[in-house]
Amino acid sequence: MSEVRLRQQSESIASLDRDIRDIIGDGGRMFLSTACSNVASGSTVFYGRDGDALVFFTFNPTRKAEQIRANPRTQAVIWPAGQEGIRGLQVDGYCRPILDPAGIQRARDAVLGVTDAFREYMDDEFLSRNGVTGYYRLNPTTTKLVDFHADPRFRYRHYPENESSTLSAMAGDGWRRLLLWIRALRAPFFTATLVPVLLGAAIAANDLPAEVAFPWMSFWWVLVGALAAHAGTNLANDFGDHLTGNDRSNHTPSPFNGGSRVIQAGLLPPWKILGAAGLSFLLSIYCGLTINKAVAGAYLAPSALLAIGVIGIFLGIAYSLGPRKLSYRGLGEPAIAIGFGPVMVLGSHYVLTAGQPDWHWLAPLLSSVPVGLLVMLIVWINQFQDVPADAATGKLNHVVRLARGDSGFDYRPPFRVYRKLMALTFVLLAVLVALSWWPGSACLSTRWMWLALLPAAALPWIFSRGGRWLDGAEDGDVDWQRHPYQLLPVNASTIAIHLATGLLMALAWTLQATSG
Repeated sequence: MSEVRLRQQSESIASLDRDIRDIIGDGGRMFLSTACSNVASGSTVFYGRDGDALVFFTFNPTRKAEQIRANPRTQAVIWPAGQEGIRGLQVDGYCRPILDPAGIQRARDAVLGVTDAFREYMDDEFLSRNGVTGYYRLNPTTTKLVDFHADPRFRYRHYPENESSTLSAMAGDGWRRLLLWIRALRAPFFTATLVPVLLGAAIAANDLPAEVAFPWMSFWWVLVGALAAHAGTNLANDFGDHLTGNDRSNHTPSPFNGGSRVIQAGLLPPWKILGAAGLSFLLSIYCGLTINKAVAGAYLAPSALLAIGVIGIFLGIAYSLGPRKLSYRGLGEPAIAIGFGPVMVLGSHYVLTAGQPDWHWLAPLLSSVPVGLLVMLIVWINQFQDVPADAATGKLNHVVRLARGDSGFDYRPPFRVYRKLMALTFVLLAVLVALSWWPGSACLSTRWMWLALLPAAALPWIFSRGGRWLDGAEDGDVDWQRHPYQLLPVNASTIAIHLATGLLMALAWTLQATSG
């Protein structure tokens, strides 16, 4: 290319850049279009300029921010006031959260140069510390300048340095889709399934004769089937709460309450959630029937496993779906205790000891009760932040029933039940410890069960932290946009108590099996 041609091209780009900067400077507000899984959204935001990029401030739980994190490909449209669609910009590019402190400061200054309407939220340390607010940068890949009074009417500015390579785009999209489905499945809560399956397996290992090898293949079938049932339950719960408007009514969601939010955030359409729930339950049923054929001779052969499986699938579906939703009628809590306690522990133990002359079901049943109670308590304490939305949509779980009063909500009655059930759980564990020393009852427990009492040391702190939250809830000046998040340490600690206690129970039975 000749030097003259290069100079002309450079001057043309410089002229286009000036026109783009002029329009951006005349704007201050843009229409931002985002999309994920064929669910599109649009919103208007105030923006500032950081080099060629457009930066803006927003709340991270908003639909646009959720979709940007799942799919950074966006388009912005800027039509300065008075242009009436005659002269403006269409900006295609990648929009991502700003994480570096220097970039955040530049974005803040740029946005405040346009408007100070959000200064109150920008300066709020609580919102920033808890990830409620954030700054985003739109790096353009192509900017289309539209001017119907000019010739040509459309001019394009390309920014190849902001484009992603094909391989990088494929890998990034695949990774984000994986994270999206992990969120939809609420996979971090799969510990509620892992613990009872491991406990049933540990008790089974103790019951198997020394000459019989542990059936690892059957164990993996059981684990996959149980996880699929848990996934189906979570997905069905999201779909059911979407139909009733429950999750939409929840204005203080967190990682522990309010569902996965993938429907409300426009990340997945409802039909995909329902379809995934159906596939998950089908996978669980397939695993269960395959195991039943192996242990009983036929897919539908009458067996304890078949009965346990039918109960488990029924509880998983009926919890949120059907004409009489268990979670809306005060039956959800016992359903959870049964499903994630006796159903999973007994089912795992039955499969892994199949082929033995007798099924010693009493020991796994006794051990399953504390585990089932602890899983129920996870849901119980997580329902505290959901009380207003649950009450408004007729989800009359026991926390709502106990907290609801004539003049508002009193959270002390359900918290007293939480404390009593937590204490009862460890009393039952102490009984199991004592039972292991009782003459003739050693086969029902293990002397190593005292290990499972160790997590009880955290209970005073949990009860104290919950008590302070209750005191704050009774303050007439409490900010209910913030206060629900103060309970998160108690939510997280309840999950930790279940995980630690269940794993220590499994360890106790494993030590019993290895020590002979």
